[in-house]
Amino acid sequence: MDKQTRTELEAAAFRTLMDHLMHKRPDVQNIDMMNLTGFCRNCLSRWYMEAANARGIDMDKEAAREIVYGMPYAEWRDKYQTEASPDKQAAFEKSFAENVSNQKP
Repeated sequence: MDKQTRTELEAAAFRTLMDHLMHKRPDVQNIDMMNLTGFCRNCLSRWYMEAANARGIDMDKEAAREIVYGMPYAEWRDKYQTEASPDKQAAFEKSFAENVSNQKP
């Protein structure tokens, strides 16, 4: 497979993931994603922002989040985010430390 085709397939897969999270499963909580997979929508938006910045495109966290969430983050949070149980919050702290901050608990 040539590099251009691979890039196009990866982009298509990413767009499908974004569509799935935005339109088919906006109910899936970020904390559940982080606890199960080690990443969430906020991670995706950070990776998107970092890729843009690495290419000289000025993008901040809020702009990247709006791309990933399909709306301003605060609006998504008010519309879809639910309160997490203490057990989920504890699991999140561990997952965040292992996957985002690179600090083992």
